[in-house]
Amino acid sequence: MLRDVSSCNTYNYGDALYWDSRYVQEAGSFDWYQRYSALRPFVRHCVSTSSRVLMVGCGNAVMSEDMVKDGYEEIVNVDISTVAIDMMKRKYEDVPQMKYLQMDVRDMSFFPDESFDAIIDKGTLDSLMCGTNAPMCAAQMLGEVSRLLKNGGVYMLITYGDPRARMPHLNRSVFNWKIELYIIPRPGFQKPGDPPSNVKPCLEPIPLTEKGLLPEDYTMEDPDSHFIYICKKVDESVELSNRSTDPLTDDLRLESLSLGKD
Repeated sequence: MLRDVSSCNTYNYGDALYWDSRYVQEAGSFDWYQRYSALRPFVRHCVSTSSRVLMVGCGNAVMSEDMVKDGYEEIVNVDISTVAIDMMKRKYEDVPQMKYLQMDVRDMSFFPDESFDAIIDKGTLDSLMCGTNAPMCAAQMLGEVSRLLKNGGVYMLITYGDPRARMPHLNRSVFNWKIELYIIPRPGFQKPGDPPSNVKPCLEPIPLTEKGLLPEDYTMEDPDSHFIYICKKVDESVELSNRSTDPLTDDLRLESLSLGKD
């Protein structure tokens, strides 16, 4: 679980000073990877409009604005950059559905446990993976994401990281997440020689191997596609209640364990 060296440049994307400087120079809005129009089918499929949503690493993107226009009722936006948060607070001071807070995603102790129905991340984990101490920073952030999600809640990660790079961080027993993977081409992608067309996203999850990787024979139409991981927090109480309570079955299981020790 190393740093994303091959996808990083000389900038430290995990550093607040870098982002403050960038947002001072770039006053306009910018959405990483994909606009809401492309992500809408996935968001609407996984997140109800009445959900309390946390947008991590919101920056100066308009995705939250587009979601509010689409009917979402409460979106809390956090970012490590004070410059970005102050700018967005002024921009949306008359939009009660959107709140902005300066916060480091590695420590979101401001919020109590199980505060959100959904958490959306468009490039924030990627930023940490390009910074120093990447594995530790990723673990800290994902631990906070897991803590803040309600049982049955969803963490939606939009990233350039394929399963080889991201599943070791996501597919950990401590999180107890059920993970589905979707793949979406870059905006404006078209096959060479094909006429321009609107590429419709596929809402069928990609089948993964037992190790959580893409099948060897799987081919992406766009080699630079983006990956969408839908991580659903499993309700442990429901999971336990679904286990067998048949005394005979329990006795057989205990007998099997006992024989295994002999």
